[in-house]
Amino acid sequence: MLTSLSIRNVVFIERLDMTLGAGLTAFTGETGAGKSIVLDSLGLVLGARGDAALVRRSAEKATVAASFDLAPDHAVFNLLAKHEIETEGELILRRHQSRDGRGRATLNDQPVSITLLRKLGAVLGEIHGQHDDRALIDMSRHRRLLDIYGGLDRECETVARAWSLWRAAQARQVAHDEKRRHALAERTFLEHSVNELDALSPGEGEEEDLAERRRMMMNAEQFTSALSQAARALGGGDDASGGLGGALRRLERLQMQAGGRLDEVVSALDRVLVEMGEAEDAIAGAGRDMRFDQTELDRVEERLFALRAAARKHKVKVCDLPALLERFRRELGGLEESEETAGRLDEEGATLRKRYFDRAQALSAKRKAVAAGLGEAVMAELPPLKLERARFEAVVNADENHAGPRGIDRVEFHVATNPGTPPAPLIKVASGGELARLMLALKVVLAARGGAPLLIFDEIDTGVGGAAADAIGVRLARLADKLQVLAVTHSPQVAARAHTHMRVAKETRGGEDGTGTLTWVESLDPHQRREEIARMLSAASITEEARAQAERLLDGGN
Repeated sequence: MLTSLSIRNVVFIERLDMTLGAGLTAFTGETGAGKSIVLDSLGLVLGARGDAALVRRSAEKATVAASFDLAPDHAVFNLLAKHEIETEGELILRRHQSRDGRGRATLNDQPVSITLLRKLGAVLGEIHGQHDDRALIDMSRHRRLLDIYGGLDRECETVARAWSLWRAAQARQVAHDEKRRHALAERTFLEHSVNELDALSPGEGEEEDLAERRRMMMNAEQFTSALSQAARALGGGDDASGGLGGALRRLERLQMQAGGRLDEVVSALDRVLVEMGEAEDAIAGAGRDMRFDQTELDRVEERLFALRAAARKHKVKVCDLPALLERFRRELGGLEESEETAGRLDEEGATLRKRYFDRAQALSAKRKAVAAGLGEAVMAELPPLKLERARFEAVVNADENHAGPRGIDRVEFHVATNPGTPPAPLIKVASGGELARLMLALKVVLAARGGAPLLIFDEIDTGVGGAAADAIGVRLARLADKLQVLAVTHSPQVAARAHTHMRVAKETRGGEDGTGTLTWVESLDPHQRREEIARMLSAASITEEARAQAERLLDGGN
């Protein structure tokens, strides 16, 4: 619960420290005394939007600090753990608002973002103003209120997960189908290209080999002429080698008698004969290889033309044609795999769709059961609020066309305020006063099932009095049996039901700019409390009759 609230330099409050306890605490005071400033300050520390106008004119910044004493298992600690913030014991939130519009927040003196502060505030306290009955008109909030009443958070999370998985599967199906459509559109092209390239059968490095052969044949005449010239230079072929051979044999017969002087000559002639033989063989072989063949040249040129035409067609180099053929083959094979994948994805999508709708329909059935219980609970609260003839019901309409992360249901609160008329949407039936009382009845029913340990009500009793006001007080006191409740009220009947009574007062000590105006809050003892309630009952001055009536209200409240 909220144990203390410290306010510094907020509008007319210069310095205020309040200690708060369990139960229902009522804040009363003259109109304009500053009751709303106290709630604005509390809202600020719970994450409400900052405003430089909240800063007291004589100060540069406003500060609000709130201390909470919470059970160890409270949801706020799970939230802090998710943000990797460690804390234990008392929780102190502090909000600073500067005149220049800047603001900052701390948690137990650790800096935190305003966004996180707002999340913390949502699980620590709820502020309900006199115009919050408008929320009942917003049908988009009805489903969430019903789920809170029924404690259906776990079921809602299950449905949300199933929805997320199904939607992800749908996205995969759409992406694969799009890819498959493109692939199928190219099937004819792929098949024709594979057949064409298969028939062409391009080889690695084939273009270079063919170009080299073509160049050789184109220059065959020059090569033949050069070879013939080389053959003639060898000295006439067989005659030259025959003469050298005869001379070598004669020298070899005389070699032994020359005492070694012919050895070098014999060796040199032997080498010459060998080299001449090898040269003659090489010339003859080259001549055969470089013989011009028009048929072969035509074949080479035709092959080169076919390869280069295919490369131009597919906008690649000739050397890339073999790799292109393999890619086309893989893509064709991928079409068959794509069919298998499509079948698998369709099956997966169907399974996840069924799982989602199974869970959504189970949630819908629970919502309908909860809706009946909510209707009965709210109806039980209406007679004391002078709505005994009204009928309230939560209508749950399941429609698979409205499937979403929160299920397939549309939930709407209907009411009939006159006997014999069918229930209809709140906005079409209920007046402003009726909506305010319906809101209180719904809050009484829902409050203990929410998460916030603190409820703040700002003048929700506006426009009602007598027995209806007393019924509001009774219900606020009942809420305070389980939760901490703060209520700003102008109703003496509500104030009399409070466990603690705070009076908000304002004093002007001078200064036309407002800096001399001060608001403070005091906790009332039994005598002061009776006087305050008597003031609320009196028109102008407090009378003995008003004091007696205040005493009766206090006795009834206790």
